[in-house]
Amino acid sequence: MTSPLVGRTAAVGLGPVCAPATHTVRELTALVGLLTAERPGLTSVAVGHSRDTASVAAARAFACAWEARGGTILTVADWPEEAASWLRPARRLTAQTPDAWVIAAGLIGYAQLARRLCREGSWDPARTFGFASLADSRLPALTGRGVLHGMRGAAADGGTWRFEREWLVRTDGPAQRPPKQIGPGHKQP
Repeated sequence: MTSPLVGRTAAVGLGPVCAPATHTVRELTALVGLLTAERPGLTSVAVGHSRDTASVAAARAFACAWEARGGTILTVADWPEEAASWLRPARRLTAQTPDAWVIAAGLIGYAQLARRLCREGSWDPARTFGFASLADSRLPALTGRGVLHGMRGAAADGGTWRFEREWLVRTDGPAQRPPKQIGPGHKQP
């Protein structure tokens, strides 16, 4: 079985890897929409995030939005981009049986965590949803064949993405509407 650690050679071979960007309102809305549309009875979620500022903020924003809808956050687990072991965050995320997992993370750290999660019997990538930072076609090469199959997420523009085997498939976000022209003396709707 493959080690959860991504070798330095594999990481260097990726080319430049950007830190996660700050999440957008459209992204957060699309992510909550994905969870509620896929499984209407879905209530309990485990949230995982890397420790960079953008991922922490995205995870907190999701948790607030989810709880405001009446959902339950079972646990929040975090991890550094580099670690000797991914066992502790993987076990925290799978200790209870959530309806779904939501991930906000950097590419390398999540690749290593996903490699560990696939060894945990209760984790299912098809019940895992991510922020835009994970919509990277290089991620399946880091995790290994089939590890991410079925994982979905939201793009910054409100579109969605999913992994089908080793392919990243994107769906465009909602069309930008031009602002309505409001004449003098009329209130904006």
